[in-house]
Amino acid sequence: MTYDTLIKNSHVILPHGMVDKNIIVDDGKIVGLTHDTPSCDNTIDGNGFISVPGPIDTHVHYGVYSPIDEAAKTESHAAAIGGITTMMRMLRLGNSFQKTLRDQLEAMAKYHYVDYAIHASIFTPQQIDEMKFCVDNGITSFKIYMNLGGEVGHVYMDMPPYSSNLVGAEVDVNEKIVESTVRKAASLKCPVLVHAEDYESCACGIKKAKEKKQDGLSAWSKSRSPESEAKAIKTVCKYGRTYDCVIYFVHIGSERALHQIDEERKLGTKIFVETCPHYMTLSYEKQNGYLAKVMPPIRTERDNKAVWTALSHNLINTIGTDHVANRLKLKLGGDDVWSALAGFPGIGTVIPILLSEGVNKNRISLEQFVKFTSQNAAKIFGMYPQKGTLEKNSDADIVLIDLKKENKVSNDLFGGFSDYIVYEGRNLKGWPVKTIVRGEVVAEDFQVIGKIGHGKLVPRSVS
Repeated sequence: MTYDTLIKNSHVILPHGMVDKNIIVDDGKIVGLTHDTPSCDNTIDGNGFISVPGPIDTHVHYGVYSPIDEAAKTESHAAAIGGITTMMRMLRLGNSFQKTLRDQLEAMAKYHYVDYAIHASIFTPQQIDEMKFCVDNGITSFKIYMNLGGEVGHVYMDMPPYSSNLVGAEVDVNEKIVESTVRKAASLKCPVLVHAEDYESCACGIKKAKEKKQDGLSAWSKSRSPESEAKAIKTVCKYGRTYDCVIYFVHIGSERALHQIDEERKLGTKIFVETCPHYMTLSYEKQNGYLAKVMPPIRTERDNKAVWTALSHNLINTIGTDHVANRLKLKLGGDDVWSALAGFPGIGTVIPILLSEGVNKNRISLEQFVKFTSQNAAKIFGMYPQKGTLEKNSDADIVLIDLKKENKVSNDLFGGFSDYIVYEGRNLKGWPVKTIVRGEVVAEDFQVIGKIGHGKLVPRSVS
């Protein structure tokens, strides 16, 4: 028998550790690991490289500042070059899902280089009533923004497909919305993703900072204190325990938040935790300008160390990017931190940052790298064992990485929508050199060679 592809001579990372075997791929699936060299139409020499399960970016914002028919092309292009094989979109729609969701799904289906999945954001009682409709359409996780309400309730929703106009909205994700979303998600056996900042605390902090004419990333961080994170964590975990719902905290980056999560776990809350590369590598103590403005804010170097420590002890489950596909003109729309737009691109740099700052500096092992970037996400979000592993019968989502490869970060490397990157000029050691999605090579050596439309919506199960 002749198979489609053989990846030979690489080190293969499996759940129990590293093995030196060849990977046999046929019809988009991994059909076996072997020491033999069977007949194949295509052979990839992985000598000197490490084969890992295709990384999953759990947290991507695209379709907000350009319509999804354009954003899917640009951001999956950046993902492919950066070694991401599945990107999970934070869908934000202001209206009824029954009226707007199918247009988004149809547009997404045509334009991705890599696979994708969706989290649906919940803002209104009507959307809570329509969560079952989302599940019926393959969306089995939901997000609540506890940072949006009252005086700080402005948000940009996703554009309609084939449109070019920003969609601003005022929302109020009050405690009733939070509780009702958690209760409904629990009944559907779906996890709830939580942006954990108490909006009333944030509004108060921002008002005081502005009155004192404070500016800069330090002022931004202090106005949205880690205590606001802890307060929100405590509130939503109470509902998580009441309704037996899985709570997944997105972009956790402060020592205080980590401590509060630890307390809530001790009380019996079912919790998963995501962090982002910027909470490991950036601090307001060393960043100039406003490019690194984000919600929650980057904190101190002490918080950076706390995140690395939590990762090393497996107290954090996943690493997403909170990637926002925006541009400098909108990002720096004013002359102070308060008028700058929050969020920045990061989908192309997450893997090299983790390899350079994590694996190569012995902060995390390769096995942990795989858990944080792939295996855990696949299990949490109902994609395992189709995704998240290189074992037999899984999708042939494989990324070959070179731990010795050094390269300087440049926004031009990735071909995304954004015209800047916060890591510009930083030298990183450890890069993806080949990205394979369901058996097809979509990128190699910083060039996308796959076809638009190859990426598919990933089927997901509920527990």
